[in-house]
Amino acid sequence: MTDLVTGYIGLGAMGGALARRLLLSRPLHVFDLNPGTRAEFEALGATPAASPEALARICDVVMICVPRSADVRRVLFGEGGASAGLTAGKIVVDQTSGDPIETRAMAAELAQAGVAMVDAPVSGGARGAEAGTIAIMTGGEAETLDRLAPVFAQISPNVTRCGGIGAGQVMKLINNMISTCNRFAMLEGVAMGVKNGLSLDVMTDVLNSGGARSRSSEVMLRNIAAGGPPADFALDLMLKDLNLAAGLGQQSGAPLQFGQMARAMLQAASNTLAPGAKLDEIAGFVAAQSGTEFTPDG
Repeated sequence: MTDLVTGYIGLGAMGGALARRLLLSRPLHVFDLNPGTRAEFEALGATPAASPEALARICDVVMICVPRSADVRRVLFGEGGASAGLTAGKIVVDQTSGDPIETRAMAAELAQAGVAMVDAPVSGGARGAEAGTIAIMTGGEAETLDRLAPVFAQISPNVTRCGGIGAGQVMKLINNMISTCNRFAMLEGVAMGVKNGLSLDVMTDVLNSGGARSRSSEVMLRNIAAGGPPADFALDLMLKDLNLAAGLGQQSGAPLQFGQMARAMLQAASNTLAPGAKLDEIAGFVAAQSGTEFTPDG
């Protein structure tokens, strides 16, 4: 089978990490609004394009990772958008943590021109992308996903087919809602522990040895206990995902009581912390609510 000519649009923290992973295995055409970022990827061996349209004209597969579904729509259908360069048989891969309803609408529009679309959001952060261990949740037609399998495999072996178009994004919203609930539950428990004289190191060891273990305790709590910097993921992007999950829950008749509580707490943190706060900074927000702070031992 002829190798698919592949392009990547959106080279921020997550898209950039995914694109760098692909560059280890295949030639890659790239586009980003930031000329400096395009130059950086050119230095890594990628071929920069002048616009999404120009990239789409020469690629069989156009992969996109931008902050919101509204941004995906602009990339595809805005001035100089990729849709002007797409022809029948080409594929759009949306790796944005986006709105599955909007993604399905865009897929329907592209299908009128014979262009297939799949969603393939990821979980595991930029480190997981660069390490080749990130989880990819896909939604789309089986035949299209079969064609894309070699491309996804060059990012990570951890690829799960979730269903039709939009299913990957539904799964990602569920993942991020549960992850946020875990974060707040863990932080509230740790704040109570600190108030009662427990050290961060002791709580890290015990929580990660028992039934309360989660990625939040394994990664976030260990980092807090070590005095490390917050991970490079914006709080407001996670809030965007929880708002989408809340809306989907309402439309689906699923109450999401814990999810709604986590969304409200995240909104309160966003209102309280400085603009551009990282998600991990909710630790200080939760500690302050308890009248304490998380200070590394020793």
